[in-house]
Amino acid sequence: MSKLHMLSLLHFLKSNCLCVLNVHHINVELFFPDSMPPSNDMTSQAQPYASHGYPSMQPAYQQGPTHTAPSPSHNLYGQSSYQQYSQPFPNMSQLSAALGGLSGVPELEVEALRPVNLLQERNLLPPRPLEAPEPNVSPDLKKVNCSPQTFRCTLSSIPQTQTLLNKARLPLGLLLHPFRDLQQLPVITSNTIVRCRSCRTYINPFVTFLDQRRWKCNLCYRVNDVPDEFMYNPVTRSYGEPHKRPEVQNSTVEFIASSDYMLRPPQPAVYLFVLDVSHNAVEAGYLKYFCESLLENLDKLPGDTRTRLGFLTFDSTIHFYNLQEGLSQPQMLVVSDIDDVFIPSHDSLMVNLKESKEVLPLMKDLLTSLPAMFSQSRETHSALGPALQAAYKLMSPTGGRVTVFQTQLPTLGAGMLQSREDPNQRSKFCWLSYSAGSIFYYPSFHYIHNLSQLEKFQKDLERYLTRKIGFEAVMRIRCTKGLSIHTFHGNFFVRSTDLLSLANVNPDSAFAVQMSIDDSLADSSLACFQAALLYTSSKGKRRIRVHTLCLPVVSQLSDVYAGADVQAITCLLANMAIDRSISSNLSDARDALVNAVVDLVTAYKSNMSNLQQSGLVLPAAMRLFPLYILALLKQKALRTGTSTRLDERVFAMCEFKTQPLQQLMRMVHPDLYRLDSMSDQGALHLNDTVVPQPHLLHLSAEKLSRDGAFLLDCGNVFYLWIGKCCSEMFIQDVLGCPNYASIPPNMSHIPELETSLSERVRAFLDWLQDNRAFSSTIHVVKDDASAKATFFQHLVEDRSESASSYYEFLQHIQQQITK
Repeated sequence: MSKLHMLSLLHFLKSNCLCVLNVHHINVELFFPDSMPPSNDMTSQAQPYASHGYPSMQPAYQQGPTHTAPSPSHNLYGQSSYQQYSQPFPNMSQLSAALGGLSGVPELEVEALRPVNLLQERNLLPPRPLEAPEPNVSPDLKKVNCSPQTFRCTLSSIPQTQTLLNKARLPLGLLLHPFRDLQQLPVITSNTIVRCRSCRTYINPFVTFLDQRRWKCNLCYRVNDVPDEFMYNPVTRSYGEPHKRPEVQNSTVEFIASSDYMLRPPQPAVYLFVLDVSHNAVEAGYLKYFCESLLENLDKLPGDTRTRLGFLTFDSTIHFYNLQEGLSQPQMLVVSDIDDVFIPSHDSLMVNLKESKEVLPLMKDLLTSLPAMFSQSRETHSALGPALQAAYKLMSPTGGRVTVFQTQLPTLGAGMLQSREDPNQRSKFCWLSYSAGSIFYYPSFHYIHNLSQLEKFQKDLERYLTRKIGFEAVMRIRCTKGLSIHTFHGNFFVRSTDLLSLANVNPDSAFAVQMSIDDSLADSSLACFQAALLYTSSKGKRRIRVHTLCLPVVSQLSDVYAGADVQAITCLLANMAIDRSISSNLSDARDALVNAVVDLVTAYKSNMSNLQQSGLVLPAAMRLFPLYILALLKQKALRTGTSTRLDERVFAMCEFKTQPLQQLMRMVHPDLYRLDSMSDQGALHLNDTVVPQPHLLHLSAEKLSRDGAFLLDCGNVFYLWIGKCCSEMFIQDVLGCPNYASIPPNMSHIPELETSLSERVRAFLDWLQDNRAFSSTIHVVKDDASAKATFFQHLVEDRSESASSYYEFLQHIQQQITK
């Protein structure tokens, strides 16, 4: 590794963290348990939206479109803030006629195209979280199409031409979660993996069988022969029905790869842990809990009999640990020359726990004694850069995963830094970007003074240590002839126009891809996308996981709008904005997001002008788009002002580049529910458990009432806000407290009580938790000035839809359109 790469990495590694990086075939993960308290000038609340360059406005938009317009003197935009729209919106039949008719499923498409005037309509949220739009394909294809949780397109109807796409002013792209945990995954062992001879597409449910001996590729349309082996169906144990093979019945399959897919024999699972043991790390206290967690999960680490582990600690020097068979106790080897790091021994630093009965006791002895070894340390320096150089040299022969725990600024050796707490500075991610790594960040971590962060650290670490992993991975994305890949977004190394190198792959990371239309798709009724992930399993098997997505091709702009996926579009734009803020600047990224809304509203108005509607109008399918963009602008990754620490901004940027859609959308626009009035109406019945389904509420303080209890789901954290006048029955039955006054100030769990209300609330929380990989912490927030600040920061200041924020944003959009 060059010194330049190391310096780039360390300019990101400014403060305490755990990081997962993958360089070439080495994956590195970074954990940052940040024990440094924020400086006084960084603890202020987020700036109101007016500080983002928009004039503040009167919060008068609270009673819908019938509210009387304020006088012009109160309008800072110099125009009437509200208008009375006497012209009614068209009904469904009028809308269908105005759009020239619709193909496919008229009722669904017409509803998706129902014009929504954002200046009039306030109740935009559906009662339940949005689902991905269903592609308008035949029932047979719907049944076998790829799950939207795995493979999703921003447009569920693909425009025939780039001209039509440009006219719609919507981005075309893919969101891919290729290695996510699956309950059912067809695994195919075959001597012959059937692929197109021309484009190398894997056979899939959307190919065409011309007869029993020939099939037509759905991407390049080449006619291929059916191999003799493919004539046998291992499921039905019958011959002569190739169209019933598992590969042709499932859009997601996994092949056991032959030696043709190997550049070298599959390497073992190798894990190296790089641990900060400076005084700051000792004070934070993370080391004890890391060692305990690893001891508990040693047997659960993914791998086989060849699995190898190693440890490296650092402060102002680098410490290696000899665990060679025959030693009575672990041996520490210290390298003090951090300017020219060398490996003192290659044979005994990475050990196999299965090969010798003596190694496992040595490993356990090391993990038990490690926290006490440095408990009296007064060393304040951190040689993180040299430690990473040593890790690279140690791991380069085999590859594997490097897990780095860091608690302070690197101060010695390669990549040493000085504090640069400018929240608006740009940062690059170096190894993270190129190695498919990820970051876990724990601000103000302390094992005594911040128990909620300690609990989250422990739960995250358990998931991290035991989750599936794939080594030496590459991923290729293919698409129908006429389509091409424009840009990739995420953490990877691009090896060619459609091939990504992923040193490791895990089930919690996702990727985004921008697409373009090079040639007309007029001769195609369907467009297909296929992602093939080749990796080495932790058991040493070479495997290929293949996902195929099929979407209709349309020629009408109305069909493009009807099939728009507002959440997928938001996530793609978020990835684009993060990369734009790095390559250019934060201001350009924010302007690009605002312009995306302006362009869509303008395009819809000009191209659907026969609707003759006034106001700020969008199709119902995209009615939440301005709201989501406003929420993006308020994210720590993209907002301006001095309220966001640099570490927090960079961590948020890293999360946006790796999170799958469902988790990312909860971060962008959390879900708000009222819990004290839940009923069983519409509840789910799962394994004899009743799971209530309360309706979503807008993220506005006006939706809160002091006689209620409200849950805010932010993805990685739940906030349960208890109003001062909340019923004592709810407080007693759910929180186990006699009354409001007795609720403890830092309550971070919901007790298991044998009451029906407690069971319903816990069933709902468990159901929410089951839909995400990492455990979410919960904070009970009381309705008083000191405790509710965090809750209202998330609800009102960061992502509010209240008049002073959302309506102001709409007015700004309208002003941009009329320029």
